[in-house]
Amino acid sequence: MLKYICYPKCTTCVKAKKWLDDNNIEYDLRDIKLDNPTLEELTEWYRKSGLPIKKFFNTSGLLYKSLDLKNKLPQISEDEMLDLLSTDGMLVKRPILIGEDFVLAGFKEAEWNEKVK
Repeated sequence: MLKYICYPKCTTCVKAKKWLDDNNIEYDLRDIKLDNPTLEELTEWYRKSGLPIKKFFNTSGLLYKSLDLKNKLPQISEDEMLDLLSTDGMLVKRPILIGEDFVLAGFKEAEWNEKVK
């Protein structure tokens, strides 16, 4: 079964959940604010996704902006970025959809259609 990691108040997450429901796709929902991803989970998802680590940051979030991560991230290592992501779910790009052989960060309907259907 797919894992759907989201923040229920996020409009993009609401759209993604609706897409999953409309397509009768079963998933386990996890609220990223209440159940923050661990360093181990984030490391696994990052490696499985094939995406650059920076794609896992919620760059439009208030916490990202208040920590001035736009300017700090270029100077820190991948391991430090993963550590930072594991400190607060609100730093993490969402939604995240996790399948057996893929991880999708963010909701792009065409990409989800390709991987999930």
